Amino acid sequence: MDRKDHQIIRALMADGRLSNQDLAAAVNLSPSPCLRRVRLLEAKGVITGYAALVDQRAMGYPITVFVGIKLSKHDQATVGAFEAAIATIDDILDCFLMTGEIDYLLRVVAADLDGYEHFVRQRLHAIEGIASIDTSLAYGVVKQSRILPLPI
Repeated sequence: MDRKDHQIIRALMADGRLSNQDLAAAVNLSPSPCLRRVRLLEAKGVITGYAALVDQRAMGYPITVFVGIKLSKHDQATVGAFEAAIATIDDILDCFLMTGEIDYLLRVVAADLDGYEHFVRQRLHAIEGIASIDTSLAYGVVKQSRILPLPI
């Protein structure tokens, strides 16, 4: 990847709805070479998709919860079953494999505290192999970004 590819990626991270014409102008290329570069970045898996950023509060999910999970065992069966189960739960937006005291950190959204309680009791408790669940409620957002720090 060269500087021009970084410019294209930066522009698309800022506005994924840019037309090829506008993108080409923003990165100082003609439309044909710009489109070729975008298609190549997609084919290489650098650009993995395009999505709308949606305000979770506006969609009825004002609560963000960070959930630390510790597994009772770390064998292949327990880890595989846990990760497969987590992948099917829409309330979980992110699941990170961690080092340290917890095994996984989940970012979960909920409509309210009753909704979060239901999520824990009905969804998390149903997953075998969880030794402990540690919950931290976020009461504000200082910074949230999906834009990677690319070299200029």
